[in-house]
Amino acid sequence: MDSEREAIRALGGVHDGVFWLEEEAPSFGPPLGHHEEVDLVIVGAGFLGLWSAILAKERFPEWEVVVVEGGRVGFGASGRNGGFVDASLTHGLENGLGRWPDEMVELERLGGENLAAIADFVERHHIDCDLTLAGGIDVATEGWQLDGLEEYAQKARTFGHETKVLDRQGVQALVHSPRYEGGLLTTNRTALVNPAKLAWGLAEVASSLGVRIYEGTTVTGVSAAGGMIDVTTAQSGSLRSAKVILATNAFPSLLPGVGSFVIPVYDYVLMTEPLTPSQLESVGWDGRQGLSDLGNLFHYYRLTDDNRILWGGYDAIYHYGSRMSSAYRLRSSTHLLLARHFFETFPMLEGVRFTHAWGGAIDTSTRFSMFFGSRHQGKIQYALGFTGLGVGATRFAAQVLCARLEPKESAFDHLSLVRTKPVPFPPEPLRSVAVAVTRRSLMQADAHGGRRNFWLRTLDRFGVGFDS
Repeated sequence: MDSEREAIRALGGVHDGVFWLEEEAPSFGPPLGHHEEVDLVIVGAGFLGLWSAILAKERFPEWEVVVVEGGRVGFGASGRNGGFVDASLTHGLENGLGRWPDEMVELERLGGENLAAIADFVERHHIDCDLTLAGGIDVATEGWQLDGLEEYAQKARTFGHETKVLDRQGVQALVHSPRYEGGLLTTNRTALVNPAKLAWGLAEVASSLGVRIYEGTTVTGVSAAGGMIDVTTAQSGSLRSAKVILATNAFPSLLPGVGSFVIPVYDYVLMTEPLTPSQLESVGWDGRQGLSDLGNLFHYYRLTDDNRILWGGYDAIYHYGSRMSSAYRLRSSTHLLLARHFFETFPMLEGVRFTHAWGGAIDTSTRFSMFFGSRHQGKIQYALGFTGLGVGATRFAAQVLCARLEPKESAFDHLSLVRTKPVPFPPEPLRSVAVAVTRRSLMQADAHGGRRNFWLRTLDRFGVGFDS
């Protein structure tokens, strides 16, 4: 099969749109058109903002809590991701061990508890979001990716991971692909979800608790005013609040000096038409696990509830000056590359068509994980830098932010993950040069048995990097 030709054919007639968001979204509130004085304003109605609203209202039921969102609930990364809910709070065990080795027992425990709490919340509130605790498989498509896998698995088991190394026969028994050389099956650290339905479900719960949500309300500034915080908008409404949580993630920060700690990286996704029973049988995948590659530049993919395959990742794109634009939601060269990789992985699915193509920005930090900060004597709190793992980690971040709304020290403030910030990205034009050199180096490493060049080894030494 000519994978290039098949990719072009399969993309014929593909729809420019996010599959998850195609279902008619419920409306949760009109634009803010008046002035209000409240206890807590949350800017952003994605996962971080919605979890923060719910946890704050549960913690302080007497508070008036308002959420303002420039678009619709779940419009940003929360509604357009792959729907992987990972237990990791540190962007993987190895990244965490390299940065916070003395805290990893606690961080892994907290991550496991966070995943369990999300699953329990969904069940308890009857949120129809197709959540399944499917587990995950990290697949090796090159022999070098198997090196050290057994050693890693043994280490992971000490942190409670239920994991097993797979040889070629073992991985092929689970999912069929001529490219798979082996892999790592972990059954208790990954769930899959329809992310838009999860966001809408969280908004419904928040509303039922008395949280007011104003959609179509773009916040233009936050400033201190007489012991309170003024929140201005591009519309006619305004707010004054005792506390503010900023949950803007990849979008430009409303606080000066914060933008250097994150960059928006565009990630791209394809969705196939539903597989027929015979097509699904040709792939196997009876366990319906979430899959990702073990390469430096990796794909992530999973089955949906109606047996489509979501296929994304690999080609993370940064635009000069940290620019964001709706024009970046599609990138034909990247979608063609993804389609070609899809048919190289699953040649037995020749003839399948892609129905949806989209993209979106991820807030990436140099340490690959979330970080926290505050302004104006703690009246403004924020979390950023989730680097692709925000579906799960945002709930933990909301716990941290809500605990910090009280003047006393919180139960999380002893953690270096919470107390410290990543190394900032350099200013332009160095930023674009560094990102481009890093991406090129990662591609070279994948092409040369995983060997990291001087540039990557230097970044490793200083604990910085670039990822999506």
